[in-house]
Amino acid sequence: MRKGARGAMTRVAAGALVGASLAVAACGGEAGPRDLKFGHVGEPGSLFARSAEEFARRANARLPEGWEVVVYGSSQLGGDELLLQKIKLGTVDFALPSSVMSSQIDEFGLFEMPYLVADREHMKRIETELFWSDLAPLAEARGYPILAVWENGFRHVTNNVRPIRGPDDLAGVKLRTPRGVWRVKLFQALGANPTPMALSEVFIGLQTGVIDGQENPLAQIWGSKLYEVQDYLSLTGHVYTPGYVVVSPRGWSGYPPEVRAVLEEEAKATQAFVYETAAELDRRLVEAVRDEGVAVNEVDPAVFTGRSEAVYADFAGSVPGGAGLVERAAAVRDPRP
Repeated sequence: MRKGARGAMTRVAAGALVGASLAVAACGGEAGPRDLKFGHVGEPGSLFARSAEEFARRANARLPEGWEVVVYGSSQLGGDELLLQKIKLGTVDFALPSSVMSSQIDEFGLFEMPYLVADREHMKRIETELFWSDLAPLAEARGYPILAVWENGFRHVTNNVRPIRGPDDLAGVKLRTPRGVWRVKLFQALGANPTPMALSEVFIGLQTGVIDGQENPLAQIWGSKLYEVQDYLSLTGHVYTPGYVVVSPRGWSGYPPEVRAVLEEEAKATQAFVYETAAELDRRLVEAVRDEGVAVNEVDPAVFTGRSEAVYADFAGSVPGGAGLVERAAAVRDPRP
């Protein structure tokens, strides 16, 4: 099997947001015009890549002369953990972490709970109900101010052993997961052998047989060309993971107010593009993967929910306020009359 071309730098434009407290905490004078580095782990054509590029395009069209966002995809500036370190150091201006946030801030494990988020409209209601009031301040306190909520997506299992129709089919499957305790616990409960690994290592891991399978949204599966090294795609939809536009507080505090305003407005405005693009990719990519010779099967979520109850109980018992977060997220599953 051929290995597709790996990352490329896309040059586009512009920056980030954060709370008013960062603006007040400016150290020294305002920064002069410069490039703003936006790092992410998505491959070309992935939802992450399209989202970051759209944000850059929109922001660059409005930024003052000399300010430009430069998007570095394909883990060129590092994987998620390294990007978060660079955010704190100020050597990267923006990043787009997803599952890794649950390993930095316990409460972000909310979005690791299986079948919690019903659809994107439900996610919007969760964002309004509790994200900005309860979760975003925790991230800012840890040095990861969040500018906007985008998407990684609904995750599905691919592997080279057998179609996954229920938990018993996962028995013994060496399955790559992101580096986060809750995804590991979920797949242990489902009977798999979870193996945390950086996304940039997954293609080779599958190609060489170090792992049998992995789980990711369709856009990541397609963008990373995993259909070249996988035989089965099972539409489990077991977890929905947001993507978070994180900004470096070191850089942000020195941006001129007009730069901060543009970046904040466009990061939030890009969410509509992200959700529309994600929905379109979900519709199109199942057939695209099937056309590449991968066997695709539907899955009844009900067959997985019983085995996953222990993960909810663990989250409620080990994370302060965890039970309340789950209850509030579940309470807005349906639109209010």
